[in-house]
Amino acid sequence: MTITEYNQCVDEHSNGLYRFILKHIKDEDIAKDIVQDTFEKVWRKVNDVESTNAKSYLFTAAHHTLIDYTRKAKKQGDYTEVIENKLQHNNHYSDLKDILNQALDMLPDIQKSVVLLRDYEGYDYSEIGRITDLTESQVKVYIFRARAFLKNYIGKLEVVI
Repeated sequence: MTITEYNQCVDEHSNGLYRFILKHIKDEDIAKDIVQDTFEKVWRKVNDVESTNAKSYLFTAAHHTLIDYTRKAKKQGDYTEVIENKLQHNNHYSDLKDILNQALDMLPDIQKSVVLLRDYEGYDYSEIGRITDLTESQVKVYIFRARAFLKNYIGKLEVVI
């Protein structure tokens, strides 16, 4: 990757990368730091990264940087399964975005990552697998479980609206 391609990569992907990290940690300053660290890691490997694979490489590096941050901060999530029947939203509420964000926060980190990469960033299953170091079938299982939990948590649309 050339310097021009690197700068173009920063311009094109920094917002998506920031959104992805911010959805995980909910702290704008730390999210900016993690994005900066990610771009620094890519800069160190700029000669080894192909410009066609830059986006995937960025999100992989961001995912690993996020994991490193959570380990250092001793806030690593528990990767146990969510018990779907115990967590439901039954109150009348008009802001679906807030409910969805609350539900996303209740997911284990790995399920949250794969859902955000698939539904917010538009990656396919194999790319998500490369980013998160999971097999494609593991990605599909985590996405299915996360979506089932989200559907159960949000409940009927009439209740939300």
